[in-house]
Amino acid sequence: MLDRMTRPRWKLVYLGAALGCLLSLLSASGANAEDDPKLLARQIYSDLIAFPSTASLGGTSEIAKYVAGRLRAAGFPEQDVEISGTRPEVAGVIARFRGRGEREPVLVFAHLDVVEALPEDWSMPPFELIEKDGYFYGRGTSDNKAGVAALLANFIRLKREGFVPSRDFILMFTGDEETEMNSVAYFVNEKRKRLDAAFALNTDGGMIETDDGKPLAFVVQAAEKVYMTLRLEVDNPGGHSSRPRADNAIYDLAEALLRLRSHVFPASLNEATRNYFSQAAQFYDPEMAAAMRAFAEDRASQDDLARLDTSVQLRTQMRTTCVATQLEGGHAENALPQMAAAIVNCRILPQDSPDEIVAAVRRVLANDAIHVTIVYEPVASPPSPLTPAAMDAIGRVAAEMYPGIPLIAEMSAGATDGLYLRNAGIATYAVSALAQDTDDIRDHGRDERVRVEAFDDSVEYWYRLLRAL
Repeated sequence: MLDRMTRPRWKLVYLGAALGCLLSLLSASGANAEDDPKLLARQIYSDLIAFPSTASLGGTSEIAKYVAGRLRAAGFPEQDVEISGTRPEVAGVIARFRGRGEREPVLVFAHLDVVEALPEDWSMPPFELIEKDGYFYGRGTSDNKAGVAALLANFIRLKREGFVPSRDFILMFTGDEETEMNSVAYFVNEKRKRLDAAFALNTDGGMIETDDGKPLAFVVQAAEKVYMTLRLEVDNPGGHSSRPRADNAIYDLAEALLRLRSHVFPASLNEATRNYFSQAAQFYDPEMAAAMRAFAEDRASQDDLARLDTSVQLRTQMRTTCVATQLEGGHAENALPQMAAAIVNCRILPQDSPDEIVAAVRRVLANDAIHVTIVYEPVASPPSPLTPAAMDAIGRVAAEMYPGIPLIAEMSAGATDGLYLRNAGIATYAVSALAQDTDDIRDHGRDERVRVEAFDDSVEYWYRLLRAL
């Protein structure tokens, strides 16, 4: 944690680096970034990466001001651009691109914050956009400042072109998606009328799956698993370690966790995962593909399900999972443990009931001495229907830019701000349009990166999609 006197130095260093990167781009091209759509997007991208918008380095107050200032400078009226949030360090932005009002608005959104990135862990400065060997490096290059840059650059570009859409576009940038998601919850609860839309499009999810840069499938996230965390705790009178008891808090908990490890929750489908198993089967070997199609068509045998379970990716798409992630227990090496506890993180299929999952966990533990409490309450996230109003436009532009590759809906095992919008009744589809190799996704990791061409193409995709909508 940096103290307040240190934070401004971080900002100066990283903003200076971003400016240097930008100046080198401009001098090499001889172009004015404000007049060239590609350079404008790259300039904004560089500026965004330079903000260390992590929870420990100041949050999103400054980056929210930058985004709002960019929109106002492009001609968006003051009343149509609002910085808001529960507190300054998780500030977000809501803006409106006014159209002719012939159809319901569409909401598009991204998040301004990023996960922590320690400079000593990286092989290059994490809060500086660096172009190297055909890649852009920097914290947030994929998660999620590429999405912020694509939306912001295209709102500016369309405004300057004098484009008047048939419908309003609502732009939302949230401030703490990587931590507590208070920002999106605040917008949904306190600014609900400003978010009313036919549907929402999220840049933080979905992708163009590639193999060594070759596009294979255009993936749209239409559902998310529901996040829930449980605490399992066993209490015991304890005693001297030289006089072991028949019951032991650590052993009791360990035995129960082994039972939980062996438990398999039921397999089931929603609209998004049915589409996924049907469409993605073409990329698997014949036996796995046959099992996937059988599952999608509700005719899977036990052998089919067993085969699907051998794939971590497919298993997460078809079953709720609960896994132990943390342990604590005991108070001295020469004392019997008076307490043992474990944290269990569950990712619940949206069609499953969290209450039923908790009840199932208690049954599996088979020990009434183990107290099960919910420490992270689940937030409902119903799957979004694959409606033509959204999917046709998404697919049409994808086919223009990537002819011949399939459009595949999926369910994310992780959580995004989209879960709060779905819970509020707004169908949400995640469409990053970033091309990435599935074995080189570095979100939250060291030396996060995206291909330069992938970033440029995603910006162009969003430009065409906004016009198509």
